[in-house]
Amino acid sequence: LKLARGGGGRSCREGRREAMPPKKKVEEEKPGAWLLGRFSKNLKVGLVGLPNVGKSTLFNSLSKSHFSEAANFPFCTIDPSETRAFMPDDRYDWLVKTHKPKSEVQPYLTVVDIAGLIKGASKGEGLGNAFLSHIKAVDGIIHVMRAFEDDDIIHAEDTVDPVRDIATISSELRIKDMSDLKGVIEAHMKKKAGEAAKTPQAKKRWEETLVSYEKIMKWLEDGKDARNGMDIWSNFDVDMLNDLQLLTSKPVLFAVNMNLEDYKRKKKKFLKKIFDWVQENAPGAAIIPYCGAFENDLIELNADQMEDKFKELEVTTALPKIIRTAFTMVNLILFYTSGPDEVRAWIIRKGYKAPQAAGVIHTDFERGFICAEVMAFDELKEKGSESAMKAAGRYRQEGKTYEVKDGDVIFFKFNVTTAKK
Repeated sequence: LKLARGGGGRSCREGRREAMPPKKKVEEEKPGAWLLGRFSKNLKVGLVGLPNVGKSTLFNSLSKSHFSEAANFPFCTIDPSETRAFMPDDRYDWLVKTHKPKSEVQPYLTVVDIAGLIKGASKGEGLGNAFLSHIKAVDGIIHVMRAFEDDDIIHAEDTVDPVRDIATISSELRIKDMSDLKGVIEAHMKKKAGEAAKTPQAKKRWEETLVSYEKIMKWLEDGKDARNGMDIWSNFDVDMLNDLQLLTSKPVLFAVNMNLEDYKRKKKKFLKKIFDWVQENAPGAAIIPYCGAFENDLIELNADQMEDKFKELEVTTALPKIIRTAFTMVNLILFYTSGPDEVRAWIIRKGYKAPQAAGVIHTDFERGFICAEVMAFDELKEKGSESAMKAAGRYRQEGKTYEVKDGDVIFFKFNVTTAKK
């Protein structure tokens, strides 16, 4: 029997098991937008927008570096740059303060800087096809929208109009999805005779798949994004969408780049128009105003200097909110392992069962999974320690069907034997 946790110095209990909680009645969850996407721990978000709206400047601020060239001409970012944006997390900070571990591994979000799209990208205009393939490789989209006017920074459409810009990008993504889906349907039609000759089940599956493809195509042709159809998608449709990985099925966040004065006031003539457009075309998506120039000025400052700057200008950074919102947008959650050796935040996709979460630490943990000993973070903080949790009967054992919750502090038990030849 082997154990896995953030700190050593503990042996397995023998002859004692905490009582398992009663099984809860399982009800099928209504399909939600979080069901769309890959079940992977390596999820990424991409910064998307027209040229010169502030994507690379935001990327530099998120990564606290200047390794994405921010230049004042279209297509300056051709190969997508990638960085880890570390996420502010009070739970992680509390565990570190409590255990004072030898090693600390904090949570992060992987961010990709994708070059500027232009009208006609879906037909290969500009460097369109390459950019669209880069968007296909990410799991969520941060739409960077320019809501500042500056004669020194050219705009791809000559004038500043963020609603026109986002409508252009959304249209390009939808056109690309329809083009890709058309190719998938054509390939599917060629398999009709072959599937019909196999078994009745194969023929029925082929027919159901075609119906789903045509349903999705009609939705796109009506000018709607795939992620907005959760009220009409069946579980089968969701499976098809996850196979297709359409651009418009990806969750979105809107980061509105403003000048400093407008950002401080949170007022701008464009904001109401942006809000109305998002309500109609991406209901439920977050809109986060920020000032790219201000965030860029903070890169070289230390923590004390940043606090002084915030007091001087009576404004604060929007980056933590952008990172946290993007993290939850792609349906990631955190669980923790903690002890004197290490405190670590582990990134998993919402919906992972305990063995899958254990497998994120090491494949052996999933293969030889026995149980997960779990504490809810909020209760742990309230009680103050693991021993206090046990005394209160809140230190619990969970089995293979347990769905890991955001904020769980977990200690895995596993046992791996040599596979038989």
